[in-house]
Amino acid sequence: MIKLDSYRVFCLVAKHQSFSKAAKALYATQPAISQTIMNLESELGTRLFTRTSKGVKLTTDGQLLYEYVSSAINLIEVGEKKLAEARGLLSGEMKIGVGDTISRYYLLPFLEKFNQASPNIKLKIINRTTMELCNLLKSGEIDIALCNLPVKDPALEIVKCLDIHDIFVCGEKYRNLSLKRNSLDDIMNYPLIFLERMSNSRQYVERYIASKGIKLQPEIELGSHDLLLEFARFNFGIACVIEEFSQDYLNSKKLYRLLLDDEIPKRSIGFCFLRSVSLSAAAKRLMEITQAASPL
Repeated sequence: MIKLDSYRVFCLVAKHQSFSKAAKALYATQPAISQTIMNLESELGTRLFTRTSKGVKLTTDGQLLYEYVSSAINLIEVGEKKLAEARGLLSGEMKIGVGDTISRYYLLPFLEKFNQASPNIKLKIINRTTMELCNLLKSGEIDIALCNLPVKDPALEIVKCLDIHDIFVCGEKYRNLSLKRNSLDDIMNYPLIFLERMSNSRQYVERYIASKGIKLQPEIELGSHDLLLEFARFNFGIACVIEEFSQDYLNSKKLYRLLLDDEIPKRSIGFCFLRSVSLSAAAKRLMEITQAASPL
């Protein structure tokens, strides 16, 4: 195989029409440049330059080769420049996968900081469930994902960002329940409002309830955390929500938290990315911004 370096030398000699000037540009000796061109001509089986008293001139074959090789070298140099810019956060694109709830209640302020610091990085946000995001990571369609944990997949690296707590809340109709401690058995006697079965949050709480020997049978299943809060506020039942993402409703007394004899164990949200692929500089910077604000 003819080395790429030989083609770089060839292009420089053609550009300067001189072995000595090419040698100077490459901080090499003229004999070394001459030898490289002789080896290249031998490999290709044709003469590339005609030697003249003023330097060298491309032959017909040399001109034909130069048209293609110079284009290829230029593309490589542009690629190297773009890579350097991306690593320096001067340009590029970052594809982030995240759920609706985490995006609204956690990620957005950090994305704003990132965008202010690196405005030339194009952000592409893809909203999916945790399971779908993990599949998108493994297919290479996104660079990094912010997911509800736990996620157990040997192909993925996990970095925790924030502890969260699953709690039960209610509106005015069931407010008396917030004045005392309740068992899970007690709560199961009321209309329950949960996320859809495929969500990671729902599955986590359902597994915990099942470990207590209780079968979960919600009356209402919804597709977003915001809807859980609103349906509870309008007294359709008791909703299972994330405490950290429900503070506006709790602080304003639109909803009331129910205390449990045995609280649901905390879990986390965190970044997921492929173990086998190095993170981009942009993804690393986003992680640094989030961890600086909420280290675990």
